[in-house]
Amino acid sequence: MKRSTINSLIDEAIQLFETTGFKLPPFAHWSQRKWQSTGSEAGEIRDNHLGWDVTDFGSGQFNKTGLLLFTIRNGNYNNPEQYPKRYAEKIMVVREQQVTPYHFHWKKREDIINRGGGCLVLELYKSAGDTAFSQESFSVSVDGVQRQCQPGAKIVLQPGESICLEPCLFHTFYGEKDKGSVVVGEVSDVNDDSNDNCFLEAVRFPHIEEDEPPRYLLCTEYPEA
Repeated sequence: MKRSTINSLIDEAIQLFETTGFKLPPFAHWSQRKWQSTGSEAGEIRDNHLGWDVTDFGSGQFNKTGLLLFTIRNGNYNNPEQYPKRYAEKIMVVREQQVTPYHFHWKKREDIINRGGGCLVLELYKSAGDTAFSQESFSVSVDGVQRQCQPGAKIVLQPGESICLEPCLFHTFYGEKDKGSVVVGEVSDVNDDSNDNCFLEAVRFPHIEEDEPPRYLLCTEYPEA
């Protein structure tokens, strides 16, 4: 992905969050210069990868296959004494027909919440190992109500609705056509992108072409204190 694209996408996301009334924490707006002058007092942000995350999953076509996220809070399985939180929270922007590829998590249980905008479509399978779909039926909780599902079940979340995704449940999601971008929340167990993502066919973090300076650093780019 080009850095100029990432800069523009984050600018657009900030505007979208403003229009929906979702307020980001101050560090969402920190510049590269601000990060270079910030010391160990921001260790929780650095160590737990809080902040901006923009990926095209290696597709080279962000509008078709991609996701923009901001991690607001998170714990750390590798350092539970210093970071004892056992939960995480994200806010995301999912565009119309923009796909987040099939994946699951071995540990993480997550609630996916339509916070506003369009409709979010999820397609689901139980996993049969790391690279295969199970053909077993399963159940999911949609706003506290159990729903029985067949393999490949499609669930559409209207604004305000949510679904709980259990570990080892393959899921893909995208914004419904002609309904606009979706502001999506995630409340979950600790998020560990390095060790707890199982994608079928995707690269989690993109290669970045530095065609202009970054206006915002991504959560994997912070300088050491």
